Amino acid sequence: MTSEHAEIPQNQRRNSGHSTERPSSNEAIHSEVVDALAKAVDESFSATLGSLKDLVSIPGIAWPSFDPAELDRSAEAVASLVRAAGMDDVRILRCDKSDGTPGGPAVVARRPARDGKPTILLYAHHDVQPPGDRTLWASEPFIAEEREGRLYGRGAADDKAGIMAHMAAYAAATKVLGDEFGLGVTFFFEGEEEAGSPTFRTFLEEHRELLRSDVIVVADSSNWKVGIPALTTSLRGLVDGTFEVRVLEHAVHSGMYGGPVLDAPTLLSRLIATLHDHEGNVAVAGLVGNDDVAVDLTEAEYRADASVLDGVKLAGSGTIGSRLWTKPALSIIGMDVPAVAVASNTLIPAARAKFSMRLAPGQDPDAAMEALRNHVESHAPFGAEVTFTPGERGNAFATDTSSAAARVALWALGEAWGVQPVEMGIGGSIPFIADLTEVYPDVQILVTGVEDPDSRAHSANESLHIGDFRHAVLAESLMLARLNAEGLDR
Repeated sequence: MTSEHAEIPQNQRRNSGHSTERPSSNEAIHSEVVDALAKAVDESFSATLGSLKDLVSIPGIAWPSFDPAELDRSAEAVASLVRAAGMDDVRILRCDKSDGTPGGPAVVARRPARDGKPTILLYAHHDVQPPGDRTLWASEPFIAEEREGRLYGRGAADDKAGIMAHMAAYAAATKVLGDEFGLGVTFFFEGEEEAGSPTFRTFLEEHRELLRSDVIVVADSSNWKVGIPALTTSLRGLVDGTFEVRVLEHAVHSGMYGGPVLDAPTLLSRLIATLHDHEGNVAVAGLVGNDDVAVDLTEAEYRADASVLDGVKLAGSGTIGSRLWTKPALSIIGMDVPAVAVASNTLIPAARAKFSMRLAPGQDPDAAMEALRNHVESHAPFGAEVTFTPGERGNAFATDTSSAAARVALWALGEAWGVQPVEMGIGGSIPFIADLTEVYPDVQILVTGVEDPDSRAHSANESLHIGDFRHAVLAESLMLARLNAEGLDR
């Protein structure tokens, strides 16, 4: 990857039905304000990066198998930083899960709007993914380390950088604008996103008025590439769960009984193989998908970004972009079979797989889950007993980039990076956005982020491009300043 600014080829620019030309800084907010914001961001950037490093050092993981005290410590650290940024009304809140156990601690801080100005809610999450196999990391996952212009560590990009981008942008805007800053600002830093946000909807319902806003910025996505920013215009939905194949009541000797019956791992593999056709397209009947993408990746770009090995043929048909953003994708993300190290000469009676299926915008998650259930049960190999267990489900998201808030965001991204931003889909899912749109149907939602294709979120050696992080802080401070000046009427 390179940090050099590059012009986006004409065939990669989104045709959204309205002008992509953005006002100059003089037309949007005075040029001296732009310069002052850039100076304020630069002057505090070392401290911003230092605070991010401190947050990375806290292994706050919301999964039940990890120490909840670290998650509480993470929330307390974030709350302290919010207070230091000038917020007085700072709370650590949580709701119980459906089983009665406590949900993750969220940090909520609020500055009320004045003079009739709108309120903007800035969302990110402070919980992180588990580190995984530590031998795959080039440095300790919970010790932030700078190397070649990137900051490495678990949560450095996903999503503690989102928290610091929000706070640093707010600090710069309030410093430069002083008493002229009347925008309402709410920080909402969730503490269980990586665990599937199990109490998110309950939390919204319980704190509906506290979190009510006119614009929501979700800083949990990616940019087009290093040096080129993006506003995320669509996200795929998600369903997950497990299916188990059983062929015997108990294990038996593979020599004495092998031959007339196939073991469960073999039949599970045969069942998994039915999920895709010979080209690698998802073969589950009844799913929504289309080739309608406005920007695209070349095969070479995708191979480089996804670290595809030489000689591996890409799966599926249609454009790369549609395969990533507007068509379903089905992956097996875990299997319960004996590990090689403890394998014995027995016919395994049962084997289980966990699936994760991403859904195209427009797909109903309940219908997708039933379609997959029907496929799995109707393709049971050799009459094996198949048990399908549904898991989480979440809706896809698509936004209207002609909204006032989106126009301001696109202007700010272009101003901060110095190049035209891309309006792009993302293959990932943020299911709780559907809850936001249902609880607040009139809100304008913007999905931004600090990641790039080499950030490796959820993987070993997760990292943040430091230069683009600085651009992201500046872009958000510009957005706050312009919304403060113009509101949402322009």
